[in-house]
Amino acid sequence: MSFADRLLRQPIPFDTAAAADARSDLTEFAPEVTGFLAAVAGCSPYLKGLMTREADWLREALAGPEAAFDTLLAGLDGTALEVLPGALRQAKRRAALLTGLADLGGLWPLETVTGALTRLADRAVHLSLTALVEAEIRRGKLPGATLDDAKTGAGMVALAMGKMGAGELNYSSDIDLICLFDETRYPGDEQEARAAFIRVARKMTAILSDVTDGYVFRTDLRLRPDASVMPVCLSMAAAEAYYESQGRTWERAAYIKARPCAGDLAAGERFLTTLVPFVWRKHLDYAAIQDAHDMRLRIREHRGLRGPIMVEGHNLKLGAGGIREIEFFTQTRQLIAGGRDPALRDRRTVPALQALSAQGWVPGEVAAELTELYRAHRELEHRLQMVNDAQTHSMPTSAEGVARIAAFCGQEEAAFREGLLDRLNRTDRLTEGFFAPGAVEEGPELSDSARAITKGWESYPALRSERAQAIFRRLRPQLLRQLARAANPDEALVALDGFLAGLPTGVQIFSLFEANPSLVELIIDIAGTSPALARYLSRNAAVLDGVIGGSFFGEWPGARALQAELTRRLDGVADYEGRLDSARRWMKEWHFRIGVHHLRGLIDAFEAGKQYADLAEAVIGAIWGVVTADFAKKHGHAPGRGAVVVGMGSLGAARLNAGSDLDLIVIYDAEGAEGSSGPRPLATRPYFARLTQALVTALTAQMPEGRLYEVDMRLRPSGRQGPVATSLDSFKTYQETEAWTWEHLALTRARVLAGDAGLAGDVEAFRRDLLARKGQGAGVRADVAEMRGRLQAAKPASGSWEAKNGPGRLMDIELCAQMVALIAGSPARSVERQLAAGATGILSEPEQTVLADAYRLMWRLHCGTRLLTDRTLDLSSLGEGGRSFLLRETGAADADGLSARLEAAVSQAEAVIAARLGGGGHGETGDGTE
Repeated sequence: MSFADRLLRQPIPFDTAAAADARSDLTEFAPEVTGFLAAVAGCSPYLKGLMTREADWLREALAGPEAAFDTLLAGLDGTALEVLPGALRQAKRRAALLTGLADLGGLWPLETVTGALTRLADRAVHLSLTALVEAEIRRGKLPGATLDDAKTGAGMVALAMGKMGAGELNYSSDIDLICLFDETRYPGDEQEARAAFIRVARKMTAILSDVTDGYVFRTDLRLRPDASVMPVCLSMAAAEAYYESQGRTWERAAYIKARPCAGDLAAGERFLTTLVPFVWRKHLDYAAIQDAHDMRLRIREHRGLRGPIMVEGHNLKLGAGGIREIEFFTQTRQLIAGGRDPALRDRRTVPALQALSAQGWVPGEVAAELTELYRAHRELEHRLQMVNDAQTHSMPTSAEGVARIAAFCGQEEAAFREGLLDRLNRTDRLTEGFFAPGAVEEGPELSDSARAITKGWESYPALRSERAQAIFRRLRPQLLRQLARAANPDEALVALDGFLAGLPTGVQIFSLFEANPSLVELIIDIAGTSPALARYLSRNAAVLDGVIGGSFFGEWPGARALQAELTRRLDGVADYEGRLDSARRWMKEWHFRIGVHHLRGLIDAFEAGKQYADLAEAVIGAIWGVVTADFAKKHGHAPGRGAVVVGMGSLGAARLNAGSDLDLIVIYDAEGAEGSSGPRPLATRPYFARLTQALVTALTAQMPEGRLYEVDMRLRPSGRQGPVATSLDSFKTYQETEAWTWEHLALTRARVLAGDAGLAGDVEAFRRDLLARKGQGAGVRADVAEMRGRLQAAKPASGSWEAKNGPGRLMDIELCAQMVALIAGSPARSVERQLAAGATGILSEPEQTVLADAYRLMWRLHCGTRLLTDRTLDLSSLGEGGRSFLLRETGAADADGLSARLEAAVSQAEAVIAARLGGGGHGETGDGTE
């Protein structure tokens, strides 16, 4: 298809004389093309001059613009340094002409135009840099570097920043570069290399920027660290140290678009990888909103851009409703959430908006409208610059100048003005509310006691900085209004006070609340119901990221999907300790989600119990993979089939509460191998012992993000006296010949959680076979009766509201259920299914019902209590919100009704269990429960 056939639009000639002049000069084009070129010339003196100067080249280029542009770039390769500046200036003229015409005629969309200009800039920077590096090498100024090294800059790289980094250069854009070098390539010679690369950067800037019969690209190196004192090229180590210690939010935003464009691209990518923690914070960063807002205001103030939106003189880039508003809107949201979601880290504005929309950070209709506005703004910006190749972003200040731009856009002036004002105001409306902080409102009247509490907030660590105080002043009235709606406002205020007192810092969390008012409601809800959860939240405020940044109120994914998600996250972390810390952040978010869902009645105690167990299983599975891989690097792969991690007690039964620790054992099968083969091989037994200790440490170690779980391994063969990891053969022998009845009871709830599938199958097959045989002896009931007596002596009920310890309570019913499963030879793990196994004559149906009903009531009470407090339950001392939660969970109308139900259930369950257990035996003490 010819250029004429592809034309979709054209300007209206503003200067008819210039258009006529061009028409008479450009006679060898098709009539439609000549008319288009004349219209362009009638609006742009700059393009008119280029068309006349490059007429011969243009005839061939218009036959295939895309191929012509590719040929233009390819023709620069191999150009000698002494003629390179002239060749680049000619290429720039021709590229400016071709992209301008393709843009004005509608042949190329915005992204193709800006992409073509960026490709030229990349090529120009790379050829200049590598040619100059080669010259330094020839002069012997780069110790140890060869001429082959020059092809990749000998360790020097130019990072494209801003629009060039994003592939979005505008028509007359300058280019922002940061020049760095890899100092590790010049050990002992860093200063000599530094001096050479500084010379390269300066000469490269001159080649690109100097005006001699045109120019290539105006080049700006001021985005480098501390530009007023730092050299124009600095070592990567120096740059990294600067960003770690002094980097500011605007520099983080700048690095969203950073891209290696010339020289040693691989070294540039490595450097950007080191900056990932600086640019992309691991937590949601709502403080970036205020930083971006302050930056916008400073720019407007500096440029004198305050005032109403109007056509004449309006700055389309920096003014209200302009391009920068859309870019700030997009980049700020990227900074907020990109640390948690790499899918949001796109350098380009439109794809970034699409990604933010896809992930729920920007409504789809807002993203679509901003995309439309962004493209329209950028195309108009190009026309402003095409008139005289000026790096301008402002509309003309005269009516005549505006009329020229309207004609250049192919519009009548009145329609152009109306459309521009509409677009600017729409952009302003969509973006201003996101940035501008609200005014401080009046709060509700407070009682004397409440005033005393709130007065103390001024001394809290979270409110030390002026910035935190400013945000909190805007937030405080909303907090107090929500408190007034709590079931007991005074109790909720005390709990909120505990939350605020425990916050180490305030800017981030207060910014999060200000940007997400629904979180304030959630915090007050938690404070009014579970002060313990509120205190936990103050120490782990980052878990609130999950409320905003994910499907917090979505369907529960299950253990397998959770493990896959955690594994993917850990795979993206480079070092071992980083993976363990990342796992802790992830686990806490999901753990908090379960608690909130339970507290708000979205799930009940049994669903919560299963979800806590799913979460623990997912963590163990993912961490086991990390631990075994790290251990194998040091000591070789595990001998034989490796090992499996077995969950015991409540974890094996897949029912945990908010405060549960984990009962684990490790079983291995070396298949006769004497040891591992690796850098530091180990014999089989110490290999698995140390691997098990590594797992326990990975789960329990206190790290910057806390610990995952407490772990108890006392249920392994021989308890504390036995090895921490047991071979499969030893495990079988022990269970067959040495294990006490209590250990067989514990095995009724054992479940493999991680490790080799074949070994897991063998462990489960043995468990089932053993249970089918070991419960048949006459002494089982007597052993359990003696064990029960010891348990009740060691762990009596601690009060009338006790749900776990004591006769007829949870542990007593669980012990009875395990006994039933053992006698029946049932592989069932849950209490309900174990009790049901008693239908073979061990328990009557009414007895099963009594025990199951009592268990369900007490599990609801116990699981709910653990969410509210880690202390013994005293219903009268709970706040109103906590009492309401437990009454709702247990289905009781009031505290007296719950007390009566609990007393009756305990009495009936105790009677059934006592009737089914005989006298003493020789069973060893142990319970297998938490």
